[in-house]
Amino acid sequence: MRSRLRKLHIDEQEYTWTAQIRAASGPDGRRHRCIRIRAWGAGRTGCALQADLAVRRQPVAADEDAYPYPAAADVRALIEYGLRAGWNPQSRGGTFQVTSAADVALPGFVVTDVAWAGERHP
Repeated sequence: MRSRLRKLHIDEQEYTWTAQIRAASGPDGRRHRCIRIRAWGAGRTGCALQADLAVRRQPVAADEDAYPYPAAADVRALIEYGLRAGWNPQSRGGTFQVTSAADVALPGFVVTDVAWAGERHP
């Protein structure tokens, strides 16, 4: 299945981003829903910004979505944080990982390390 690529403009720079719903093992041994955000500012060969998000636990009203999806405003906040923290989207290759220690405010989500911490790298 192909990922949908979206565009976002910040300070006259175009960024491409995608969000992928994933399941990751948590510290409690259970599977948790998380959403991996990846953004590029210089095409897919540039350094990618990556963040894994978990839904912030709060009561759900009858008219709200129980499984929210990140909006462009959430991705904008992640990109702006990454730029302040030293992400250089123009550099070739690599990934700038936004971790749970990041000082970024996302109203319905929290940045988590659960998804990428459990990945195996060759």
